[in-house]
Amino acid sequence: MKALNGISHEATAGAKGVDWRKSMSDNVAIALIVYTGLNIFLTVDAIKHTGLRGLAMLCLIILVAGIIPACRKFEKRWREISEEEAHDRALSGAYRRDQVMLWAMALGLPFGLTLLFKALA
Repeated sequence: MKALNGISHEATAGAKGVDWRKSMSDNVAIALIVYTGLNIFLTVDAIKHTGLRGLAMLCLIILVAGIIPACRKFEKRWREISEEEAHDRALSGAYRRDQVMLWAMALGLPFGLTLLFKALA
């Protein structure tokens, strides 16, 4: 059936709007890539300047072990909502809050770790 009451299937699918589940999943994936890149780039630079290679590697392992479960928590929270809630504009505030927290963590931790290494040197 191509049309329902004169409205095409494509139009009704587009009317649903944003899917919070997919959007958060995309944000988590991109945040992990950015986090990893920043962590490597900034930490390697800090190691060169401070010579704290062993401590830097230990901190990297701890941070990686911590960020993956944290990101999964954000993703799981949004993955478990219903189909109706996934397109509910009323959830935009909660989504934005989680998105800001995710990106603050993904961007803040590598810079914080670098500052820590430089402070110890």
